[in-house]
Amino acid sequence: MRRTALATLVANMALVATGGAVRLTDSGLGCPTWPHCLTGTAHAPTAYHHWIELGNRMLITVLIAIGVATLVVALRSLPRRPDLVRLSWLLLGAVPLQAVLGGITVLTHLNPWVVMIHFLASMVMVAAATLLLRRSGEGDEPARALTLPLLRRLVRGLAALVGVVLVLGTVVTGSGPHAGDATAKRNGLDPVLVTQLHADAVMLLVGLTVALVVTFAAVRAPAQVNRAVRALLAVELAQGVVGYVQYFTKLPSGLVEVHLVGATATAAATAWLVFSLRDRGAVAAAAGPTATRAAAPDVGVATSA
Repeated sequence: MRRTALATLVANMALVATGGAVRLTDSGLGCPTWPHCLTGTAHAPTAYHHWIELGNRMLITVLIAIGVATLVVALRSLPRRPDLVRLSWLLLGAVPLQAVLGGITVLTHLNPWVVMIHFLASMVMVAAATLLLRRSGEGDEPARALTLPLLRRLVRGLAALVGVVLVLGTVVTGSGPHAGDATAKRNGLDPVLVTQLHADAVMLLVGLTVALVVTFAAVRAPAQVNRAVRALLAVELAQGVVGYVQYFTKLPSGLVEVHLVGATATAAATAWLVFSLRDRGAVAAAAGPTATRAAAPDVGVATSA
């Protein structure tokens, strides 16, 4: 279950990365129709635009295959865990919805606001996949809080701030040069102004995360909490460095792609921190023929004794 959950998380992050490659290579309309992917010379002056867009669409097939495998494992697990089944259904059902949303972006000629919704939906899927991975490695006991209520509220506030940062990042993208196609419109906002707003939100986020790192260390929070908040801080700092470098180097495509992948890592690390603030015990021992056979010798010894 943990392996399929990890595969689900990686696949959803890969979908964002390939979607970024489509936009950064001006291949957004390499397939000018949807759901078919017909060659369109008006928007795909070279063949690779068509194949890059087609490759991104074909990744949906991989996501569906992984989603089905995850659901089958969740259904066949003994004992069956309803929350893992529900999360598996949710992630599998979200794939065709994302495909439709991707089709809408094509049919609206890469409207920046639709592209923004498409990206943010992927962030929600990444967070859900992170929860699936987390739940697959812990038990079903009632949640036991590992930190003080005030600190839990601060972490929830940090998660909300991460959401603001991601939204502002997509607004910056919608005002910048990488539209996905030469004919695509921009959102009309001042790139310098929205970039400054995004940078200010990032600085606030990093400051709050540093404060949480210090506070969790001071109150001697459990190791899993300290690891989670430090991992988030490391991702944020790396994202900050990439963001500033790409801004001062006039947004080279390679760095923008790295920054995009970093955004998915930020969403995953934030979700992992939120879910690390409670303990639900160890995973229950598997029940089934194998477990019964393994237990049989011990029962026999106990009986004879």
